[in-house]
Amino acid sequence: MKSQGGQTISKDDIRLNEEIAADTVRVIDPEGKQIGVLIKSRALEMAVEFNLDLVEIVPNASPPVCRIMDFGKYKFQLSKKEKLSKKKQHIIHVKEIRMRPTIDTHDVLTKMNQARKFLEQGNHVRVRIMFRGRQIVHPELGRAVLDRVQKDLGDIAKMEKDAITEDKSIIVTFVKK
Repeated sequence: MKSQGGQTISKDDIRLNEEIAADTVRVIDPEGKQIGVLIKSRALEMAVEFNLDLVEIVPNASPPVCRIMDFGKYKFQLSKKEKLSKKKQHIIHVKEIRMRPTIDTHDVLTKMNQARKFLEQGNHVRVRIMFRGRQIVHPELGRAVLDRVQKDLGDIAKMEKDAITEDKSIIVTFVKK
């Protein structure tokens, strides 16, 4: 897709050759030099002489701007640009680690090693302390586990925002420093 005059035009919306509605068009040759304003039939003849297509590139101008070019090659270049821009996008994945407030110290260390791996790979880590039954009456146990997690990950990660309580769990998201 490309943007022309504030609106986005997809490669399917581009008009070429006989599909162009205007009677007169401003023509640009294959080298990029401006030929001038011509009648559509003369512009089409020029495109045939070059053995190329007449493509409307700025439809909102008065008269519309058309370029003599190989439309198949142009569509291919547009799709290549789209693929390249998608490839350069960095998608952030959020990995979740679940624990209970009664978790043992060695188990916390194992979970923190997992969290370190995730953070080093560039992912965000969500730590969820899940309460079961009446454990929710003692949220301080969960906060103690979260404090331990924050201390263990403090050298490579920081909390994205304060802990939130959702249903029967406390959730914190960590991001790499």
